[in-house]
Amino acid sequence: MKTIELDIQHALYFAEKEYDGLKEAAVKAVTTVHDGSGPGSDFLGWVDLPSKTDEALVDRIIATADRLRERCDYVVCVGIGGSYLGAKAVTTALQDNFADFYLPRPKEPKLLYAGQNISEEYTEELCRLLKGKKFGIIVISKSGTTTEPAIAFRVLKDLLEAQAGKEEAKDLIVAITDASKGALRAMADKEGYETYVIPDNVGGRFSVLTPVGLLPIAVAGHDIKTLLLGAKDMERATALPDEGNIAQTYARMRNALYQSGKKIELLVNYNPKLHYIAEWWKQLYGESEGKDGKGIFPASVDLTTDLHSMGQWIQEGERTIFETVISVKKPAVTHRVPQNAENLDGINYLAGKNIDEVNKMAELGTLIAHEEGGVPVIRLELPAIDEYSLGQLIYFFEKGCGISGYILGVNPFNQPGVEAYKKNMFALLEKPGYEEATKEIKKKLK
Repeated sequence: MKTIELDIQHALYFAEKEYDGLKEAAVKAVTTVHDGSGPGSDFLGWVDLPSKTDEALVDRIIATADRLRERCDYVVCVGIGGSYLGAKAVTTALQDNFADFYLPRPKEPKLLYAGQNISEEYTEELCRLLKGKKFGIIVISKSGTTTEPAIAFRVLKDLLEAQAGKEEAKDLIVAITDASKGALRAMADKEGYETYVIPDNVGGRFSVLTPVGLLPIAVAGHDIKTLLLGAKDMERATALPDEGNIAQTYARMRNALYQSGKKIELLVNYNPKLHYIAEWWKQLYGESEGKDGKGIFPASVDLTTDLHSMGQWIQEGERTIFETVISVKKPAVTHRVPQNAENLDGINYLAGKNIDEVNKMAELGTLIAHEEGGVPVIRLELPAIDEYSLGQLIYFFEKGCGISGYILGVNPFNQPGVEAYKKNMFALLEKPGYEEATKEIKKKLK
């Protein structure tokens, strides 16, 4: 099977001196990821996860997915951050662009998401959609007390039990949580839900290749064994700290650009199926590197769409950005531009060409324009949008993230800043145990 290719030639000369200067740091960072000698080493379980995933576990996940596919028209995945973004990234990439507009078919349930926001309208409209429908729930939470998914699960659990009955409902709920502790573990044990474990040594944003991502992906009807195979092959390809390690090269190049003043990385795609890959990538890199007053700001654009909105800024705005372009070598289908006798739109010069050929020329033309405009471009080429390629891509970005964080000099596996808003929110809501914080925050509001 073909592998992902990385090209840094359109970025290297922008920061060649910095890139050369990071050779030893990059080698050390790869070694640190593998020997567990750096900060956050308790969360390195993802490094060899693809090769160590038990086949029996994968078979059980597939069996659970088949049960939900057999009995449900909709399956709601309840979670936030890494508990839903990885699954959504993969399923959106692999599904028909207009899948959401088709009605569910037997053994082909629609995958929905909840607990990723605290919107009253979203919650009410989701319940309205599910009223009278056959649905199941995959609830994902290490603790079971994270506010957004906890609210969503409570609401959906009540609706499911009211419609299907408590006994039936317990067979339609699957909990992915801690092995032995936490509110969701206690509830699952009490109610008799089927459960899967979130490994202690794998953080949420690195969890897509655990049951957290694999079960929803399997429910959506995709081949998780091939996804894991792609990841396993990339694990092997990025194991050594040498020039052939593309994750090491990517991490080294982006840090060189950062040192040269390029503070913003745009992840660019030319296929709308990859939109949520970018959303997952933004959490992965933003949460891993944005700390200690450091970090490249991760942003994304969908091209050519956003060339008609963001293109001007990218071309001529402040020169603090660089791009990482995900290019897909071969589309899954072909569709040609038709000939038109009147040619009123003036595009007969494109007649007979595959639409993807036009897209590729737009991609190449944009690369040349942006590079000449002072924007370094790193290019990743995927052989196709399929399970194997996506498995490679996920692991490539995870490995690159760990290496890049260590080159940067931060702990890539913690997220201390995430708690700040929660403390304020709990104080404002007068949560028990936050009495002093409530008093202090109310003083600030006067």
